Amino acid sequence: MSRQDLFPPIEPYASGMLRLDGLHNMYWEQSGNPAGVPAVFLHGGPGAGATSTHRRFFDPDHYRIVIFDQRGAGRSTPLGATADNTLTHLIADMELLRLHLRIEKWLLFGGSWGSTLALAYAETYPERCSAIVLRGIFLCRRNEIDWFLYGMRTIYPEAWRAFAGHLSEAERGDILDGYCRRLADPDPAVHLAAARAWSSYEGSCSTLLPSPDTVAAFGEERMALGLARIEAHYFRHNLIPPERDLVAQVDRIRNIPATIVQGRYDMVCPIVSADELAQAWPEAEYVVVPDAGHSAMEPGIRAALVAAIEQHGARL
Repeated sequence: MSRQDLFPPIEPYASGMLRLDGLHNMYWEQSGNPAGVPAVFLHGGPGAGATSTHRRFFDPDHYRIVIFDQRGAGRSTPLGATADNTLTHLIADMELLRLHLRIEKWLLFGGSWGSTLALAYAETYPERCSAIVLRGIFLCRRNEIDWFLYGMRTIYPEAWRAFAGHLSEAERGDILDGYCRRLADPDPAVHLAAARAWSSYEGSCSTLLPSPDTVAAFGEERMALGLARIEAHYFRHNLIPPERDLVAQVDRIRNIPATIVQGRYDMVCPIVSADELAQAWPEAEYVVVPDAGHSAMEPGIRAALVAAIEQHGARL
């Protein structure tokens, strides 16, 4: 019988800051078994950062667990920096970290924006991936951004009113532009308030049932500022162009064992994207959790992710 919940809390056995360029430094850590199967956790957002809970998806006796905060996120510095922050940079950062840690191949585990980065990295470096576990598929396309900014109000009108209502009436015709200007404002009273409004909106829409703990976590200053600034930056400047479309390039990774986990009622990253990916990638196991939204902490999604990692671990 497969495990149904997270593993007990653990602490890292190593951590550090990796110099990326003249501006960015990236936080990384390792936990679990130093001689185990390497696995890397890719957090969402972009900009959300990783937490100690994310170590717990992996069996610490079996896996060498690598966690890092993407440039501008979490414990990486400077927090919320959008300069020199693109998908191409993040892929290069992962490769630099892999080489720094002397890892030949690793299992990729990413949800939401982490699924975007996992797919993009795997399609760039398929020979470096031993397995792929994805959750809450996001393909960084215009229709997904429009859904986040405007479409979610059809399901969460109260949360959307608070989100849009943070802007003046004149700004609401272009919500993304309004938030980008406020998030870039040097006054903390302006950019922090905007960051909390943006991040709390996402947190409010991330679970099937209301979760005050999730909303509170999204409202925490470091999480909110990294998430809102970098997410808005990517939404405005870094949509994936058709020639780099992640589904169109799935042939590059067909031979890599993979699992896609998707909540049926995911409102942040609706199931249509996961379904399209699964149809294009029939070799991947596709698990639809019938009673879940977006969050990795939803009970059904949590259990499916742990089971997938255990399943791949038995083979690696």
